Amino acid sequence: MSAATSHNPTSPKPKRKVSTRRRTNSQLPPPHLTQESHDSALQAIRTFLRERSSYDVFPLSSRVIVLDTKLEVKKALMCLLNNGVVSAPLWNSEQRSFAGMLTVSDIIHLIQYYYWTVSSYDVAAAEVEEFRLESLRDIERTLNVPPPPLLSIHPMQALYDACKMLIKTHARRLPLLDADSQTGDEAVISVLTQYRLLKFIAINCKEIAGLHLPLRKLNIGTYVTPTAENPYHPISWATLDTTVFDVVHMFSERGISAVPILDKDGVVINLYETVDVITLVRVGAYHSLDLDISSALSQRSPDFPGVVVCSSNDSLATLLALIGKRRVHRLVVVEGENEVEGGRKGRLLGIITLSDVLRYVIGEAGLGDGLPVTEEDVDG
Repeated sequence: MSAATSHNPTSPKPKRKVSTRRRTNSQLPPPHLTQESHDSALQAIRTFLRERSSYDVFPLSSRVIVLDTKLEVKKALMCLLNNGVVSAPLWNSEQRSFAGMLTVSDIIHLIQYYYWTVSSYDVAAAEVEEFRLESLRDIERTLNVPPPPLLSIHPMQALYDACKMLIKTHARRLPLLDADSQTGDEAVISVLTQYRLLKFIAINCKEIAGLHLPLRKLNIGTYVTPTAENPYHPISWATLDTTVFDVVHMFSERGISAVPILDKDGVVINLYETVDVITLVRVGAYHSLDLDISSALSQRSPDFPGVVVCSSNDSLATLLALIGKRRVHRLVVVEGENEVEGGRKGRLLGIITLSDVLRYVIGEAGLGDGLPVTEEDVDG
């Protein structure tokens, strides 16, 4: 696995140092490892999660940003960006109760609404200045988008239960609620995210070393199965000429958070993510929705960590070890890799999200499930 940031050679280069190519240490399994040893390691991890609570995942020092539903959207976004987060619990001060989560999906829906309903960008910018968080659900009803479930769990409940709830509801984060000891009101303690959960497993479960089978054999991720209409079906993708709004529509329609950007040969040259869209609302740059991806990427923050790629032959152990070392939200599976200046590129083969990894680790896939395992897979 390696991290590399790619960009269009003909577009202005961002003023940042190009990421150097890195590959994690190979973790070839010893010959004695088998499907049974892999399953045994997986079962040990599931037992570990049943014996821990969500509270155990809390870092020693942390803070939680909670937003009042009366707050304007632009101020809420400023708060998120200034604190380096992309979501936050919502609080209804009138009812003194938890009111859901503000996520990037809400902002995507807001952008769609104004793009389709207002007469000009100036009108959209003016209306958003006054738009409050409590009105986001009205936008969803107008767009015929189902409202997000009002999920939460007690911090002392089994971590395994929290994981199952994340998988069942397709949520990427789960608020942890307790009762205030003096008032009895609900209190938001923290938010459990898929990344924090998987990092906790990676750091605390030595058994991950036994998860030696290849990702593709375990059916972890979504892989390309070409059709006449889409050579990369079922994966949504774009080119440098695709407009930002077309990609925003993919985010909303497919419920995804990133789209790979491909060249004419299907080589992955970048990703466009939902977090790239947040600043459009914050600064009122709605005209940027008509930009092509090439132009939008040239304006991206230099803090973008790069595209993390892997091979379908990498093991689950290698993937979890990577999550334990750095912040990863998805991996692009590539084939036909080429060594090029500035990083590693390859043709798109698939996408692996944290949801895919969690679903397998927790048990949506049964022990021994996946594609047939060959002797080559076991022996490395």
